[in-house]
Amino acid sequence: MNLTTTEKRVVGVDISTESTTYAIVDVRGNILVKDSIPTGDFPDVNYFVAHLSERILEMVMAHGGIETVRSVGVSSNSANFLTGCIERAPNLLWKGVVPIAAMMRDSMGLAVAIANNAHVAALAEHAFGCAHGMKNFIVVSMGSGLGSCLFSNGQVHLGSGGFAGEVGHTCLIPGGRPCGCGARGCLESYTAAAGIVQTARELLEESGQPSLMRGIDRLTPHRITDCCEQGDELAIETYRRTGRYLGIGLANYASMADPEAIIFTGGIAKAGHWLMDPAYEAFNEHVFHNVNNKVRFMLSSLEEAERGILGASVLAWEVKEYSLFKE
Repeated sequence: MNLTTTEKRVVGVDISTESTTYAIVDVRGNILVKDSIPTGDFPDVNYFVAHLSERILEMVMAHGGIETVRSVGVSSNSANFLTGCIERAPNLLWKGVVPIAAMMRDSMGLAVAIANNAHVAALAEHAFGCAHGMKNFIVVSMGSGLGSCLFSNGQVHLGSGGFAGEVGHTCLIPGGRPCGCGARGCLESYTAAAGIVQTARELLEESGQPSLMRGIDRLTPHRITDCCEQGDELAIETYRRTGRYLGIGLANYASMADPEAIIFTGGIAKAGHWLMDPAYEAFNEHVFHNVNNKVRFMLSSLEEAERGILGASVLAWEVKEYSLFKE
């Protein structure tokens, strides 16, 4: 009888516009070692995959060897779990449809699964975060874009083509602001980073009221939050408007999905009550009455720097095993 061993580690990869972080994660979700490379240094995706694969394999060989690793999970903007591709990502350098899971598998000789960052965040929250034990919840990722994932009856809902959950690209205001997806009036164009800054600039133009924001050369959501903390009325109004937009958009979503909770991740969620109070108020004003006041708004309990890696590790455990290093 031939005895086999079970690999007790996977590799998690988190691709963002600024950097790509990769780590070895054990079966209990402990991050054993991690490193990163700057995503923007690789406008050619072929060079990116080759360099990333080489760095991952170097890390694996230096920490237990290839025989200890089962598979690789990847989180990225605009990734499609069903196809294994990054598809027309508006916030990454690589355009068109990139079959990155297949490229990484061929480069490393290990099984690779990829999913969009909201899908991966939902897996992390369910396995290790505040959604542990929940069967029906929504994760909303707020950063340069607005992504979401619906967890329904204990499973991620992907839809027929893998694009379910794109709440950021539902229409909030017909004919409104242009969105990176090519449409106009999308929820993302009002509630993601660039949209929040645009709202602030519109308020500054509309009003002659003094504001700390006028002295900031490069406005960001974080700096607007700092102004709120100092009592700046136009900064507070920026987040009040943003919160109203967000609450209305999520009310439409929850009226169809009936979740236990909506869990917020990403840097913009750190605006805290300046954003969430008006969002929750608008949400309960517009959501279906039988859902009113029954959906919890929750901030993720996981570290921002670790959520993508942890969720990608969950994804890696679920992919069918494959290795060139085995007979």
